[in-house]
Amino acid sequence: MSSDLYASILSTGSYTPPKKITNHDLEQMVDTTDEWIRTRVGIRERRIAEADVASSDLGVVASQRAIDAAGIETDDIDLILCSTVSPDMLFPSTACLIARGLGIEHETPAVDIAAACSGFSYGLHIASGLIRSRMHKTVLVTAAEMLTRYVNWQDRSTCVLFGDAAGAAIVQASEKPGGILFTKIGAEPQYADPDILSVPAGGARKPATKETVENREHTIHMEGRKLFKIAVSLMPMVVKQVLDEAGMTPDDIDLLIPHQMNVRIMGALAERTGIDIEKVYSIVDRYGNTSSASAALALDEALAEGRIGEGSTVFLITFGAGWTWGANIIRL
Repeated sequence: MSSDLYASILSTGSYTPPKKITNHDLEQMVDTTDEWIRTRVGIRERRIAEADVASSDLGVVASQRAIDAAGIETDDIDLILCSTVSPDMLFPSTACLIARGLGIEHETPAVDIAAACSGFSYGLHIASGLIRSRMHKTVLVTAAEMLTRYVNWQDRSTCVLFGDAAGAAIVQASEKPGGILFTKIGAEPQYADPDILSVPAGGARKPATKETVENREHTIHMEGRKLFKIAVSLMPMVVKQVLDEAGMTPDDIDLLIPHQMNVRIMGALAERTGIDIEKVYSIVDRYGNTSSASAALALDEALAEGRIGEGSTVFLITFGAGWTWGANIIRL
């Protein structure tokens, strides 16, 4: 009888563009202040890609770093999953463009995941299932986002929030217990209200017209107060539920990596779950909200900083428009 297989996180990688926009820069652009941004959301600066750079370019760099860190070849990868809500174009997929950028030429399947900010968690969930079912052995899960391309720089309530980034992980079959210990994804479609969070135009429902462009309907529209209420109720509920189903307690978690959106939401998450705030990892001050790339970027940064290492148990909790959510408990 064949032994059990586990989905191991072999390595991670990330990339952020070098150009920074600080809160003081935004003070010159819109009616806001550094103090307001820091106290309300906890962001000090964010990264923005140059005009000739696209999401796949960020994804290629992050993916190559993960591949190098794993010590594998691109030929070893038998599936590429890319989470993005800011694709280079409608088609071909950003995953295929990343594959091409990595020099992969034949057969390797590549597909995009559109689960908003939960996309990296969805990718890990899918990779784990496919590996444990023996359909794939080595999966590249990447998240590549450029939400600054969808920002209305005249809207002070949203333009301060977002940044560009990419993160990646190599997930590989292993007979050694560990890796992705428990994973669960879900959605709460009752909150799939375009008025809460959306880019209203550009899709089949409202194709681009002169009017949609003039009305800035191709930019992010968000109802911050409603979003905050959903987040502070939904995220703790999911964390408690997943810990219970996994047979674990907050004491079993070495580091909690939430979607990097708002420090007040992270504080509420810690308080409502009983997880020590010192265990809640945040990089939102340096990068802002990078959508699905945020969890991947934070995981890579936590490893690089030595906050976690071999044997650590990490809990990723993400949520996004739709309303999607994802939770992954990982033993490194």
